[in-house]
Amino acid sequence: QVQLVESGGGLVQAGGSLRLSCAASGRTFSSYAMAWFRQPPGKEREFVAHISRSGGNTYYVDSVKGRFTISRDNAKNTVYLQMNSLKPEDTAVYYCSATERLVVIYYYERYYDYWGQGTQVTVSS
Repeated sequence: QVQLVESGGGLVQAGGSLRLSCAASGRTFSSYAMAWFRQPPGKEREFVAHISRSGGNTYYVDSVKGRFTISRDNAKNTVYLQMNSLKPEDTAVYYCSATERLVVIYYYERYYDYWGQGTQVTVSS
């Protein structure tokens, strides 16, 4: 198993930046593909970004392309989400997730078996 702990959330003005971190402990971090999901107030959780085990492949939801960057440091057992040009509609609880599965539909949360507790991101207008 792997345990995930997010950090880096907070309150930021529109147009600002935040970097979220997700620290993993437990089994070998490089065994897991990782993703970020978010849950806006009153809405269902949605996919944000995915990164492969090596970091060589990344995928994003259209609404964050060009603004967010997912990355990972396997030596530090950490995955990051750099968020630039933030908008009020980015306000959500952001969750880190992990999967050992070899075949996934990366934007379906049911393919991810491990989840962090979430970190709040609030973007003011």
